[in-house]
This record gives sequence, structure tokens and C-alpha cells, in this order.
Amino acid sequence: MSDQVISIIALVLIFAIATFSSVHLGVLAIVAAFIVGSTVVNESTDDIFSGFPGDLFVVLVGVTLLFGIAKSNGTVDWLVNAAVKAVRGRIALIPWVMFLVTAVLTAVGAVTPAAVGIVAPIGLGFAASYGISPVLMGLFIANGASAGGFSPIGVFGSITNNVVERNDLPGNPALLFTASFLFNVGLCVIIFLIFGGRQLLGRIATTGGVGADDRRSEPAGATGGAVISSEPPGLDLPRALTLLGLLSLVAGALFFDLDVGLMALTIAVVLSLVAPQSAKGAVDRCAWSTVLLVCGIVTYVSQMERMGTIDYLGERVADIQAPLLGALLICLIGAVVSAFASTTGMLGALIPLAVPFLLTGQVGAVGLITALAISASVVDASPFSTSGALVTANTPADQRDLVFRRLMTWGLGIALVGPLVTWSLFVVPGSL
Repeated sequence: MSDQVISIIALVLIFAIATFSSVHLGVLAIVAAFIVGSTVVNESTDDIFSGFPGDLFVVLVGVTLLFGIAKSNGTVDWLVNAAVKAVRGRIALIPWVMFLVTAVLTAVGAVTPAAVGIVAPIGLGFAASYGISPVLMGLFIANGASAGGFSPIGVFGSITNNVVERNDLPGNPALLFTASFLFNVGLCVIIFLIFGGRQLLGRIATTGGVGADDRRSEPAGATGGAVISSEPPGLDLPRALTLLGLLSLVAGALFFDLDVGLMALTIAVVLSLVAPQSAKGAVDRCAWSTVLLVCGIVTYVSQMERMGTIDYLGERVADIQAPLLGALLICLIGAVVSAFASTTGMLGALIPLAVPFLLTGQVGAVGLITALAISASVVDASPFSTSGALVTANTPADQRDLVFRRLMTWGLGIALVGPLVTWSLFVVPGSL
């Protein structure tokens, strides 16, 4: 039995044990990396730890710490009230606003963790305050990041278009962006219908402050209009400084390419020094269980990449003589692996694997690249991917397990359905 097959079997066992026992999945994954690395491929401890995603750890901790402070000092409540006023209290529009905001951020060049890290805490604050499903809100935000990411100046788009150019393949950046955006919009319509969006139609926010005990909504046109149950939070000095910090986070990520996790930690430290009262309990708000889970899984998947398991799967696909079937399998591999690893890395690794199919002329290059790119990105809402991890980490603690399970189910489902749909739309017709 090859090392690659052993690593795949171990991954299946990890999920099986975690499903039917109380053992933490992240801990299982790290133990599996230790056992497989030590006994199968003779990796040193340094080799095993080289797969630990330190950057993702810092992003998760930094962002949740910063927004823990923002929640503690009332800044999130202030932002929620301001945004509700901007949409005139129409609750059904709030998820779409979050989708568009995240899409704009990634379309103009923000990396996905930065955009989701900025928007998720605010969007989930809306969800908690106005009875919106956190799953619905989280999926809208994650899909918004994917929708904008394939713009010609977006990170996903830049990577994909550069890989296409380096391999002398025909490309169509405008089609790639348009197709990705519309596909994610269509997904969000389905999400809206599945996860309670219809119940939001016609509802108008009737509470004056999200910190109020009475967080109700009334149908549009209800007698009396807005009902003020408490004064909305004002903009005092700690909140103003926190807003300045959040704006600095956006500016640093968009215009100076600064690491969002390190920036968030820096801003959190400054706020803790300037307004220590607002920082009390913020560290406890960090979603440590989620951090361990995601980092553990990514550590093991990184080991699989070092062992050549991903290349092994790609080579098995390349051996298939039916180009259309091979194209479908490449999209499936891209989706499944990206659900547990870096979409950015998968885009750079999988497009070259498609070259043998494209050189035969039996599969359209633009169509397959578009299908592959969308398949590898729409799974980002998986809780093992950065976007899904940030959504889970910023969900209220009493709903976190539910959101994790729903995002995992959605992520695995879309990893199977997404490639089939994109393959049918962009590859099978053979016109692209």
C-alpha cells in the first residue's frame, strides 16, 4: 500500500472517529500528522510542525480578539444600528448588503481572510440582533468573498489569470469574473430560501439598539413604525478609537498589503492600552476550540501535500482516457481539497494538472478553467477553510456547534454538487 493511500485512509479515520466519539477533530488531526509523519514517511518534528498554519492561527486569534473588544465596548452594536438605518430597517436586505460589501473588498484586491475577517463579525452581529440565521449570514459573507475574488485585480483572479498565461493557455478574465459572480449570486438565492430568508421578507427592525433586551421586528407597514426599546449606543471615545482601528485594518489590508491577523492584534493591543476597561474578557471571546480544529486539519492536509497525495490524485486523473470525465474529476479534486486547504494554493496547483486534457483539444480551456476556479472557491464556506473558520469563530458561543455542523454539511455538499454543475455549464457544451 502506498504512502499516499495510507494518508487518505488516515484522513477518513480522523473524521469517522470524531463523528462517533467526543475526541476533538483538531487534536485527532495533529495526532494523525504525528503518527503518519513519524511511522510512514519518517518526518522530523520540525517537518510536522512546518505544516501548522501560523498565519491562519494569527488571523483567527487577532480578528476574534479585536472584535471581542469591539463587541465589549459597544462598537459592534453601534455599527449594526447604523447599517440597519441605512437599509431603512429592512431585515431581508441585510445579508445582501454584507454579500456586496465583502465582494467589493475582494474585487478591489483584499485577500479573502481580510475581507471575511472584517465583515463576518459585523454581519454576525446583525444576525444575532435581528433573528437572522447565522448560517445564512455566514454563507452570504463567504460567497461574497468568492464572488468578488475573481475580478482581474482580485487575488483569485490574478492568480488564475497568471497561471493560465504562464502555461500558454487561452483565457477570458472577464468571463471568469462574471461567471463566478453570477454563480455565487445564484447560490445565495438558494441559501436565502433554504436557511430562513423567506421569513425575513417584509420584516422591519423595530428596536432602537442592538444591545436592547427587546430585539423584535414587525411586518412592513405595521402600525406605529419603529419601536424604540432602548437608546442606541452613542459614539464615545473608546468606540471612536475602535472604529478608527477597524478603518485602519481595512486600509492596511486593501492598500498596503499588510497581514490582517498581525494588524488586528496590533490594534487590539493599542485599544487595550488606551481603554483597558473595554478589553476585559476579550481574550475569552477568542474561539479557541475552532482555532485548534482548523489549524489541526490544515496541519494534516499540509502533510498530505508534502507526501505527494494531491499530486498522486492528479496523476491518477491524468491517466483517464476520457477527457470529459477527467475534467470532472479534476474539478471534484479541486473542490474537496480546497474545502480543507488554501484555495489560493489549489488554483495554482490544479490548473497545470488540467494542461494534458487541454492540449488534446477535446476540452475547452476557458470552460474548464472557469469550472475549476469556481469549484475550488465556492467551498470556502467550509469550516475547515479560512472563510468558514472565521464565520464559525465569530458566531455566538451557544450557536457555534450548530453553525459548524451546518457549514460542514454545506461545504461537503457543495464540494460534490458544485463541480458537477460548473462542469455541466462550462465544460460539457464545448463552446468555451
